[in-house]
Amino acid sequence: MQFHDFTNEPAGAGDGGRQLARLIDAAARIVIFTGAGVSTDCGIPDFRSPTGIWKTNMPIPFQEFMADPDARREAWRRKFAIQPSFEAAETTGVHESRSHHAVTRIYGTGRVSAVITQNIDNLHQASGIPSEKVIELHGNGSYAVCLSCDARHELAFIREAFHEKGEPPDCTRCGGILKTATISFGQGMPQEEMLRARAETLACDLFLAIGSSLVVHPAATLPMIAAENGADLVIVNNEETPLDPLASLVVRANIADAFAHWMLTRAGMTQ
Repeated sequence: MQFHDFTNEPAGAGDGGRQLARLIDAAARIVIFTGAGVSTDCGIPDFRSPTGIWKTNMPIPFQEFMADPDARREAWRRKFAIQPSFEAAETTGVHESRSHHAVTRIYGTGRVSAVITQNIDNLHQASGIPSEKVIELHGNGSYAVCLSCDARHELAFIREAFHEKGEPPDCTRCGGILKTATISFGQGMPQEEMLRARAETLACDLFLAIGSSLVVHPAATLPMIAAENGADLVIVNNEETPLDPLASLVVRANIADAFAHWMLTRAGMTQ
């Protein structure tokens, strides 16, 4: 493992930035794996830090959501309380995000087969990456689905009904329970997405894990699989992760700073 800490260096200027650039340029098939750190500069807080969302609003388990109408009301109250920051990030914040810009520039090389994300904010799609290339392991919080028939419902419809009656509406198709299209604690992982993510991981020769604590399973098994299958695993994160010893390169830095050298020296390659 090569370890580089950019904390006291000019952005991406040292050996770590050059090594990261060499790995990107040498790769034939790249998978980008992202966590909450990619979206914090869009104004979206992470979950586990001292200022994260879970500090004041611990997640409501799926079984509790299903069994208790009060829990469903509370879940929707929380959703609509934080939704303005997500909507602002999608309409304006993502276009000013240096982290998302770095991801889209790497995608623009034409050698990224998939962007696998733990995020639920829809920002990779908003930044210009095609939806079919984004694999969402934990779902998407920009719309809702019926838990009985899978019918999609837009948040504006649910918000209007919730504010009017103090109750979330039922599914307009079958009368079932509506929930954001995210994966809650205790809810089964999306099997199709997990199978796609595993297949992409096994096929890549460079796996870039960016802005993730790599502690949430089963998502965190993917970088492990990549490394064990012979791919170069690169971890870019501000803090230590439990998978650092498996990595070919660990860069402890702000995400945009980590990729600054590669973007500067290849200024025209994705335009």
